[in-house]
This record gives sequence, C-alpha cells and structure tokens, in this order.
Amino acid sequence: MTFQYTFTLAISGPNKLPRFRAWAAEHAAEIAVSLPPQVPAKTDTLTIRLKSVADRETLTARLADIRL
Repeated sequence: MTFQYTFTLAISGPNKLPRFRAWAAEHAAEIAVSLPPQVPAKTDTLTIRLKSVADRETLTARLADIRL
C-alpha cells in the first residue's frame, strides 16, 4: 500500500519535522506517515502523506486542538 493521501497542517517556526515526529510518536503512533526530507523554515505549513482516508480523518481529529 502506498501513501496516496495528503494532509496539510499549520505549523510554524524551525524544526517542524522533529516536532511533528515527536508529537506523532506520542499521540498517533499507529498512523503510518511519510514526511518530506526537509521543510523550509519560512513556511507555515507541513504536508505529509498518509495511506488512507481514515488515517487522515483520525489525524485531523487529534490535531484539532493542538498547536505544534
């Protein structure tokens, strides 16, 4: 199964990838994600790839009140 679905979340500041990885390991370990190799520091978003629509909906619900 490939990562066919995308999810873009609002995240600003430096070290976006390590911050998201740490959050995902603690709060969404069962969801497989594919992260880009790097993200420019000046952007305010992070786009990740997911395997299913259900994963995207689960991640959306868990990130609803979280500020990364």
